[in-house]
Amino acid sequence: MKLREIAERLGCRLEGDGEIEVTRVGGIDRAEPGDITFLAHEKYVKKFAGTSASAVIVGLDVAAKGCTAALLRTDEPYLAFARAVALLMPAAPPPTGIDPASAIASDAMLGPDVSVGAFVVIGAGASIGARTVVYPNVVIGPGSRVGDDCVIHSQVSIRDRVVIGHRVVIQDGSVLGSEGFGFAKQTDGTHVKIPQRAGLVIEDDVEIGANTTIDRPAIGETRIGAGTKIDNLVQIGHGVTVGRRVLFAAQVGIAGSCVIEDDVVLAGQVGVANHVRLGKGVMATAQTGIPNSVDAGGYVSGYPAIEHTKWLKSAAVYRQLPALRRRVADLEQRLAELEEKLAE
Repeated sequence: MKLREIAERLGCRLEGDGEIEVTRVGGIDRAEPGDITFLAHEKYVKKFAGTSASAVIVGLDVAAKGCTAALLRTDEPYLAFARAVALLMPAAPPPTGIDPASAIASDAMLGPDVSVGAFVVIGAGASIGARTVVYPNVVIGPGSRVGDDCVIHSQVSIRDRVVIGHRVVIQDGSVLGSEGFGFAKQTDGTHVKIPQRAGLVIEDDVEIGANTTIDRPAIGETRIGAGTKIDNLVQIGHGVTVGRRVLFAAQVGIAGSCVIEDDVVLAGQVGVANHVRLGKGVMATAQTGIPNSVDAGGYVSGYPAIEHTKWLKSAAVYRQLPALRRRVADLEQRLAELEEKLAE
């Protein structure tokens, strides 16, 4: 594709030869002629001048000193790069139609132009929207509803009566609508399972990573808001409400009955205790443990979670603890010697 056309498609301002042929997308330090790359962070500026890429997507104010590549300038280089990947490396969806090795209930409803792979099982009363792609070995339970333009990758299990909106992407191995972890303790110490048979709703434009599990509750519903993006190996407990545009990185764990408001960002391995509310825009750094609710706009770290700036100061002190311990021991020794002299 000509660089001029790419610039037009991405809405970038072109500086350089628009007739350059670009075929691939590459990292700034490994790109070759024919590649387009991007610069979105200051730490890569030193690699900018030496890149072999034919074109670089950069910010509006980035100096081009020493760089011989053509430039595509934009105020959002990372977003433009994402669109360049989609443009130059488009996914190849499977052909439409139903594989004869699939098992589809007679009363299931499939929209036009769906693609259903081999060994897919679709239960009674389920419905699949138009243009949705279901890869091999997926199970969609009875009464579940999947919207239009969804992509459901291999080994996904969608349990009965789960409701999924439009343009939802579910990566390999995820389980939606598994039973929540709920037990009642008896007088003899044994536990009786509380049936978890209520609803799970996944709203539009959600993406769910590989091997993520989202549980259904005993009553009410679990709900994932529109535009939320969930990474791999995330556990969302029963009765959790997740707002819109939320981001969960890998291995986040949300215990039951939590409320996660819009635009929350939880980095990798963050854990949230049950019945906690995280206000709009809360951010938590990696491995933070959150046992209590956090007000809107909070930025927390550590366990138990505290304000991020306070955690940074505490972490600095923690590194000095061995030296502080030695100083205290020395002071105690000197104090004991002084007291002994005074007592003579």
